Amino acid sequence: MAVNQSGASAGSVALAFLSGALLGAVTAIMLAPQPGRDSRERITGYARRTSEDLRDIKERATDAVEDVVGRGRELVEEISCAVREALDAGRDAMRREREMKSLD
Repeated sequence: MAVNQSGASAGSVALAFLSGALLGAVTAIMLAPQPGRDSRERITGYARRTSEDLRDIKERATDAVEDVVGRGRELVEEISCAVREALDAGRDAMRREREMKSLD
């Protein structure tokens, strides 16, 4: 996950933003002059929407992590193949060099 200059990840920034928005909404509803039933319904609606938003963020973050892990695995495999090929080439070169010296 991306990290900004202050060291906070994008997920923690999003969570802080949503938490602040929810807290602000609840405070506004509680201080607004309206019946308690209406306030409870509005709070429930805000909570439901926030829960859905958090679920969406979690799904997107999970997908992003899976993509990064998949790319990382591919990169490790490519590097492993390159290292194996280099080692094999080095062994072959040493073997040929020994054979040349033994023929002298």
